[in-house]
Amino acid sequence: MEKVLLGMSGGVDSSVAAILLQQQGYEVIGVTMHLSKLEDITSAQEVCKKLHIKHYVIDARKEFEQNVISDFIEKYEKCYTPNPCIKCNRYLKFGLMYEKAKEFGCKYIATGHYAKVEYDETYQSYVLKKSDSIKKDQSYVLYSIPKEVLPYILFPLGGFQEKEEIREIARKYGLKVADKKDSEDICFIPDHDYVRFLEQHMKQKKKPGNIVNKEHHILGRHEGLHRYTIGQRRGMGIASVHPLYVIYLDEKKNELVVGEEKDIFSDQVKVENVNLLLGEKIEDGTVVTAKVRYAAEGKKATIFVNQDQTLTVKFEEKVRAITPGQSIVFYIGDVVLGGGEIAKEMLK
Repeated sequence: MEKVLLGMSGGVDSSVAAILLQQQGYEVIGVTMHLSKLEDITSAQEVCKKLHIKHYVIDARKEFEQNVISDFIEKYEKCYTPNPCIKCNRYLKFGLMYEKAKEFGCKYIATGHYAKVEYDETYQSYVLKKSDSIKKDQSYVLYSIPKEVLPYILFPLGGFQEKEEIREIARKYGLKVADKKDSEDICFIPDHDYVRFLEQHMKQKKKPGNIVNKEHHILGRHEGLHRYTIGQRRGMGIASVHPLYVIYLDEKKNELVVGEEKDIFSDQVKVENVNLLLGEKIEDGTVVTAKVRYAAEGKKATIFVNQDQTLTVKFEEKVRAITPGQSIVFYIGDVVLGGGEIAKEMLK
């Protein structure tokens, strides 16, 4: 019987993943990463006890601070808008947890993500694919996981269409978490007030500056660029005949640049910190479907490789509010080719 180390958050998805893995004949070991003060370790322990599987807690606070929280703060200080879940997946859930799996004698690691890992005959390799549930698909936030770990990942929920199916399995097994609400906030900012969090932790305290239009006419004052993101319309405190949107954060001049809605659309983007999950390299001129945020619709685009190994991505049609620091993920059909972080260049 093969062993699998299952990441358990105390929620219904990872709990049902444990049931499904047992049904598939695996010996399941549950593990909860202690990342901050907020984990629901008790719920995970109760589920493991009911399912008669071992449960361990891994103290990963140091790694979480270094790779996720510090990066989050530093990116905002440099006028990027980061996605901390993607960093957590790379370094903690599919990095540190994979190393722990080896220590536990487990061949596989698993989580309650909605995605698939399969061996694909066309590519002669293991690939990350979209889940069957389009509404719940989480392949976007998984693009950065290490390629070499793919053959050892199990996603038991990848074939389900509706969340209610998962909750029904949990009810059938008498799990208290069956109707537990999904967590949608940043786990280390439970009150959603990321501005307060940043102002408490940034090295440079908030620095007021000018709000200007594209012609550099001063329209008002801002209270710190960390408070704004591309495409934002409200909360600027300036009056205008036409609605104004944030179109650029000028770090050097400490200016918030605003414009009309048409100004937040762009048809090309530079991509850095690329992670490739398919093949050895991206071929120049590769045509893909690209998503610039988790909830965005994929758009047809062509990838061009720059000399410094960054990418230039050109869309067939303009895309709204492409935001530096967010991730862009490339798909070929349902298969994730890879992705990277959106750079500031070409977005002015």
